[in-house]
Amino acid sequence: MPIFSYKAIDAEGTVVKGMLEEINLESAIESISAAGLHLLNISQTHEYVVALKGLLQRRQKIKTEDIIEFANNLAVMLRAGVPILSGLSSIAMGMENKYFQGKIDNMSEMLEHGSSFSAAIKKHSDIFPNIFNHLVMIGEETGRLDQALEDVAVHIQRMEDLAGAIKSALIYPIFALVTTFGALMFWMLYVLPKIMDVFKSMQVVLPPITRGLLWTSEFVQAYKYPIFAVPVVLILIYKALRKFEKTRYYVDLSMLKLPIIKLIVYNKLLALYAEQMRILTVAGITIDRSLEIVADLMDNDVFKNAIEEQREDITTGSRISDAMRKHWMFPPLVTRMIDIGEASGNLDEQYGFVAEYYLKKLHKVSQNMSKMIEPIVIGVIGFLFGIIIVGLMLPIYDLIAEINA
Repeated sequence: MPIFSYKAIDAEGTVVKGMLEEINLESAIESISAAGLHLLNISQTHEYVVALKGLLQRRQKIKTEDIIEFANNLAVMLRAGVPILSGLSSIAMGMENKYFQGKIDNMSEMLEHGSSFSAAIKKHSDIFPNIFNHLVMIGEETGRLDQALEDVAVHIQRMEDLAGAIKSALIYPIFALVTTFGALMFWMLYVLPKIMDVFKSMQVVLPPITRGLLWTSEFVQAYKYPIFAVPVVLILIYKALRKFEKTRYYVDLSMLKLPIIKLIVYNKLLALYAEQMRILTVAGITIDRSLEIVADLMDNDVFKNAIEEQREDITTGSRISDAMRKHWMFPPLVTRMIDIGEASGNLDEQYGFVAEYYLKKLHKVSQNMSKMIEPIVIGVIGFLFGIIIVGLMLPIYDLIAEINA
């Protein structure tokens, strides 16, 4: 449909500008008049101009925090009895992100023209996740739109906390690896060659450990570019292995078994599983459909296969907790909580408790990661630089002994 740019005056005498998508010019004029605006001028905008404007606006990215704040603010206003159009207008006026402000204004126009709020959210699926639309639809049907918005804000905040906890947990190990590798390469490429040149010029007989250092230094100098490429090659190999179903399963299984790494991956997957199941249950989606959605969201084939098998068991009449007990990755704590939820009828709350528990556990792992990695890093660095120091000191000791003799 064509897009029209218009300039009009509202009931308060304020000049407003905007864009409207309609079938033709007459429909656009009728829509503007129906919104209570006095039209000054209107013209059809070329699609390339609209695309360019949208591209420039998208450079101002909508952050997850903006979506959370939007949902929370609108929930508070609706609970206070403020009409949804007035609430959207107030939020848009206080919005610093102009691109998001334009999206909210567009939703307000859709509501003025008779659309439902869920339809307006669905049209802007590029910024609102699918679960946002599902919960808003449930909220409109039950008359609890304020509660639905609050639930979706909590869900998005938990997913953001989960992503933040994973990043925090990975910062120290990556920093330790990069700094250790960088320090060793610096010594091998710049420091050791100069010291070895001094030993050679003095014709000192080098002990075996020093000759080993010399060979290592020469090897690093000769193959420094392939050595620097090793991390990239390992990443490419990892990605290549995950492209094939058979190898991907064993790669994902190793992530759940390797020391330290499993603490991050395992807790993350359990928190993700529980939180997604919680919000889908709140949205009124059936358990089998929820498990199907969650399985697609899992980036670990071990968990994905277990959830798919769990779904098959449930569709044949099994209880959720019984289906979970068949798989080792669901610990007794989780199965007991879900069992209680099934018996008491508050399954969403139990999923919420599980998600919060493993999210806190992941935060604790990220905080203690430095304590777990630090002894290993100190031991490795101490061992390597101990060899370097001994290898450098032995020729000097021999040289001093010859001078004294």
